[in-house]
Amino acid sequence: MSAGADSYSDAPFRSAYAAAPGWQAAAGEVIRQFGVLDQSYRLGIVYVTPPFAQNLREIEVLLRQSTGVPHWIGTVGYGVIATGVETVEEPAIAAMALPLPEEAFRIFDGVTEETDPVSRTHADWLDVTAPPLIVTHADAGNQFTPGLIRDLAEETDGYLVGGLACASGIGAQLADGPTGGGLSGVMIAPDRTPVQTALTQGCSPIGPAHQVTRAEGPVVLELDDRPALEVFKRDLGEPLASDLRRCAGYIFAALPTPNSDRRDYMVRPLTGIDVTHGALAIGQAVTEADRLIFCRRDRQAAVDDMRAMLADLKRRVGGRPVRGGLYVSCAARGPHQFEEPDLEHRMITEAFGPIPLVGFFANGEISHDRLYGYTGVLTLFI
Repeated sequence: MSAGADSYSDAPFRSAYAAAPGWQAAAGEVIRQFGVLDQSYRLGIVYVTPPFAQNLREIEVLLRQSTGVPHWIGTVGYGVIATGVETVEEPAIAAMALPLPEEAFRIFDGVTEETDPVSRTHADWLDVTAPPLIVTHADAGNQFTPGLIRDLAEETDGYLVGGLACASGIGAQLADGPTGGGLSGVMIAPDRTPVQTALTQGCSPIGPAHQVTRAEGPVVLELDDRPALEVFKRDLGEPLASDLRRCAGYIFAALPTPNSDRRDYMVRPLTGIDVTHGALAIGQAVTEADRLIFCRRDRQAAVDDMRAMLADLKRRVGGRPVRGGLYVSCAARGPHQFEEPDLEHRMITEAFGPIPLVGFFANGEISHDRLYGYTGVLTLFI
C-alpha cells in the first residue's frame, strides 16, 4: 500500500520502551522518555507483554493523563518491539505518540460479528477520506475474525495492518478504553499521514502449487486428483518423506493469495497426517476451489525475504524521511526463528536508520484483507 501528502504536523513521532517488574515503574519510564508532548499529539499506540495484560487499562489511563495524548489503541502481544529492542521474556511496555490531528483518524471497537457498524458510524468521514490505513487488533478466540478482517477492508475500502492479540476478551485490547472479543483499532487518513507498508514471509515454498480436488473441512484428501499424502511426500523428498515425524514445526501448508501481484501465500500449520487414508489436516478449512503449496520454516530464506521486502520499501519511500514505523511480527519469528536477539529490528534500522518504532509479536498477522502466519508486517509513516 502507498499513499501520501504533506498536510500534517511537523512534530516528530515519539516512541518509548521500558521493562520493569511492576507496571507503574514501566509506564513511568515510558512517560519520562516521551518527555513533554504538545497538543499536536492526539493518538497513541501501546503494546504490553502478558505480565501486564491485566493492567492494560491502568496503563492507558496513566499514559493519557500524564502525556495529554487523549486517544490510545493497543493490545497484549507475546512480546513487544520498539526502537532498538525486542522483548519476549519479561514484563515490558512499548508505545508511540503520533502527531496527528483528530480529523485525520477515527477509533473503532466492538467488531465481534459484523463490520457494518464501523462503516455506518464513520460514513461521513469515510466519504471524504481516501482509502484509510486501518491499524487493527483482533481476538484469536473469535471464530469470525478472518471474515471480519475481509469485510472491514471491503466496506471501508481500507488497507488493514495489525495482528491477533495473545489475550482474549474485554480488556485485552484498547480503543479509547478497554475492549476486546473482536476487532478494534484506528482508521487513519492517508492524505494526512503518508504511508508505505509491506509483508515478509517466514516460510519458503518447497514445491509447486497444487489444486485441491477433494477435501472435507480442514482435511485435504486429494491434490491434483492424487492422494494428498502422496503429493506431500513427493514435494518433501528424502529423507523427510521416510520419517514424517521430522516435519513437525518445520513443514507447513500454505494457501496462495488469489489475484496477488506478488508471490503471496497464507501459511497454516499441518495439524495431522493420516497414513491409512493418505490425507492431511491443516489449520484452515479448504474447498475444491483452493490451491495449496507446502513450505518450510527456513531461517535464511526468511532473512533473505525480509531484506528483499526492506529494499522494496526503501525504493518506494525514495528519498523521503521516514518519521515512524509500526512492525507486527509473528510470535514464531523473533528469537524463536532467527536465534539472534533483535535481528528483525536491526535489519529495519540498517535500512531506514533508528526511526521511532513500535510493534508486537502476534498470534497471527493482518495485512490488507487477510490473516497471515509466520510473517512480519512493516508500516512506515513518511
